[in-house]
Amino acid sequence: MTSEINRNFWLDRPTFVTGATGLVGGWLVRRLVEAGADVVCLVRDWVPQSEFERSRLAERVKVVRGDVRDQSLLERALGEYEIDTVIHLAAQTIVGIANRNPVSTFESNVAGTWALLEACRRSPPVKQIVLASSDKAYGDCDTLPYDETTPLRGLHPYDVSKSCSDLIGAAYAKTYGMPVAITRCGNFYGGGDLNWNRIVPGTVRSVLRGQSPVVRSDGEYVRDYFYVEDGAAAYALLAERLAEDRRLGGEAFNFSNETQVTVLELVGRILRLMNSELRPDVRNEATNEIRRQYLSAEKARRVLGWSPLFTLDEGLRRTVAWYEDFLGVKA
Repeated sequence: MTSEINRNFWLDRPTFVTGATGLVGGWLVRRLVEAGADVVCLVRDWVPQSEFERSRLAERVKVVRGDVRDQSLLERALGEYEIDTVIHLAAQTIVGIANRNPVSTFESNVAGTWALLEACRRSPPVKQIVLASSDKAYGDCDTLPYDETTPLRGLHPYDVSKSCSDLIGAAYAKTYGMPVAITRCGNFYGGGDLNWNRIVPGTVRSVLRGQSPVVRSDGEYVRDYFYVEDGAAAYALLAERLAEDRRLGGEAFNFSNETQVTVLELVGRILRLMNSELRPDVRNEATNEIRRQYLSAEKARRVLGWSPLFTLDEGLRRTVAWYEDFLGVKA
């Protein structure tokens, strides 16, 4: 896949995006706006530091203020703006917050998903729905890498919330014949992530401030790390393919650059990119997190013709540059 989006598909297409102020949301909205789509964004909180606000995207889209759990609001927005394509990103995405506040996470991630899908079911103009799940929906499995046949067996609050929302999406597709396709991506990173307790933004900010980066775990957890612009491109591509072939409704797709690294290896890459001699502060405090998790993206390559646009190091370089600009400090 090239970085070019299908402008003929997106030009003037009424497109509804939830979670526009989140990490992936800002980059996705930018991509759709540049392609000429008629974008409508659901926004709950005003986040002035988000990529959505910093890039002044709010001035180029229609904004609906409200909560993703508000089904009547969603039905109104889908109907009044005659939405054709829905990309559902809104979620509570932080594992630590889910452990401390499971109910709010379940409400956002699970109830928010069924509210949106039910609103779509009642809105005949909707022709494509891309639902963002997560690799965490698989839970902890001994067989690696995970492919799309791996059972969804979340055990802890965040993982369970993604397993549930994923299954709800499949249920609406199978039961009602709705055009719902599901994405399961690795750990997102990139410019615009303002959750500083995540390893990439936290490490970059610490280095820029001359502080040792904090590693909450023992540093040996293994993950996929997936660059945010790759994620935005993948969501757009899946919507395009779903429009071409409704048989993709109910299907799930893993997206990953299939590069597995430990947390300490990732921190080491960032330190080298930033020419830093700082050493990480390894605290070994993480709980209720999966030890080893990474994905096979063979199905997405084969069925969708997808491939990542950026290597891990390329994505990290672009990410560091974003935070240098955001924080006004050079490494």
